[in-house]
Order: sequence, then C-alpha cells, then structure tokens
Amino acid sequence: MSIIIDQSTKLLVQGITGRDGSFHAKQMVEYGTQVVAGVTPGKGGQDVHGVSVFNSVAEAKEATEANAAVIYVPARFAKDAILEDIDAGIELIICISEGLPVLDMVEVTKAMEGKNIRLIGPNCPGVISPGKCKVGIMPGHIHKEGPIGVVSRSGTLTYEVVYNLTLNDIGQSSCVGLGGDPIIGTRFIDVLDMFMKDEQTKGIVMVGEIGGEDEQLAAEFIKKNVTKPVVGFIAGRTAPPGKRMGHAGAIISSGDSTAEAKRQILQDAGVEVVDIPDEIPALFKQKLNVGA
Repeated sequence: MSIIIDQSTKLLVQGITGRDGSFHAKQMVEYGTQVVAGVTPGKGGQDVHGVSVFNSVAEAKEATEANAAVIYVPARFAKDAILEDIDAGIELIICISEGLPVLDMVEVTKAMEGKNIRLIGPNCPGVISPGKCKVGIMPGHIHKEGPIGVVSRSGTLTYEVVYNLTLNDIGQSSCVGLGGDPIIGTRFIDVLDMFMKDEQTKGIVMVGEIGGEDEQLAAEFIKKNVTKPVVGFIAGRTAPPGKRMGHAGAIISSGDSTAEAKRQILQDAGVEVVDIPDEIPALFKQKLNVGA
C-alpha cells in the first residue's frame, strides 16, 4: 500500500508548457506516473513529452478523468490555479509554486471548506510512493520501496533523509513534503494518521523545523494515537530569534517554537529525535530489524 498517490493516480500538470512544468512532467512520465494531461490557458492542442495540453482544468478532467493536479505556475497565478482545481472537483492538488501571499492562501482555505479535496503545499516538493507514482520535484532515483514513511516540512532535508535510508537498504512506503509556508493544506497530523492506517508503513520519519506549532500538535497526536516507531529531526538549532530561515514559516516567534523546545516536546511524546539525519537508518535497524 501507499498513501495519497499510487498507480491509480491520474495526474494533470498545470503550467506544463513552462520551463519547470515541462522538465518535471518529463521526469514524472519517465518514473511511471500516469500523466494524463497538461493545462496552460491558450496552449490547448499542443503536446509536451507525449502529454496532451488543454486550455482549462475542467476541459482536461472531462477528457481524461484526471483526479490529481500538480501546479508549476508563478506565484501570482497559483491561487487561481488552485481555485480552478477546486471548482473542477479535482480530489488531490499538489502546489509546488512558492511565494504565494498569505492572503491568497486564506482565500484558498475558505474555498476548500466542506469539500472532499486534499491540498499539499504550497511551496512543497510533492509526494512520492516509491515504485508506484511520483508527483512533484523529488528525485525519483534516490528512493526505494519499503516500510518507512517520511513526512517533512523541508524539501532538501527530505532528500537527505531518503538518501541515507536508501543507502542503508531501507526503503520508503511514501514520502510527503508538506511545504514550509505559514498556511498550507495538509499538515503533520494528517499524514501521521494516514501512515498509522497504512499496512506497508512500519516506521515513520518526521522532519520539522523552527517556527509555528505544527510539531507541537504532532507530538500531542503521536502521544495519543501513534503506536509505530517515530524518529524525528528538527532543523534550525542555530537560528536566531526573529529571523526567517529559508521558509516563510521558519521563524522563531515564541519560546516553544525553537528547535530545542520542539525536540523536547517530541521526546516527551516518545519520539526519538536525532542530531543529524545520518543517524536515522541505524535507529530503524534497531527498532525494526530492517536494512543492510
């Protein structure tokens, strides 16, 4: 099994005729993802890497029965791209675009209320279920199918964690990049719950960072609901208070949003928190007897 995406995912790519959209569409097609359509207004009828381009999401969905969308458009157009997906009834929306204004995401959040739609991102690397499906910008070749679920606020650290797991012959069930903006769609708690219900997932890696309270809420959820072993890593231990570090949401605004405070909160919930990502594989070898 896997979570969020699998072989049945029928993907449309918004912004497929642009530089990033075209490049990553090719990578996803080569990985084996069912990329059934591209969408760029005014470019309908074109073909990109064997994928037909449509002028609108509604048109693409009607023609291909797409059930997921990935967005590679400039930030100023991303809100409208998400709203177009919502209006068309796309079940899964993964927004790679970064730099969306907070007020745009407030509008998106309001539009999603009461609808059975999942949004991943914005400003995220996407989702991959190794050996099954890849949506986003994660490098497919570093992943390996296996029993560890990975959920992270950081794209680069996701790759580092995955690379170290694969290097030690420990595969992944699914890897989810949440994005580092202040307002995002899917959060730690949502993914932790899915991993708990997923039979393939035997252990979980959770990569957090300074700022916000998602890790605190996740710790509370883990303490009450998660019985599978969780290994954590918190980025930003040397970040000075009040300075944004990389992500829009990565800024220390209170005493319990520092890296050390979050480490302690997770440890109190039974999570084994490592100092560096390289230490993660050894812990799963001990806990689950997996890997080389």
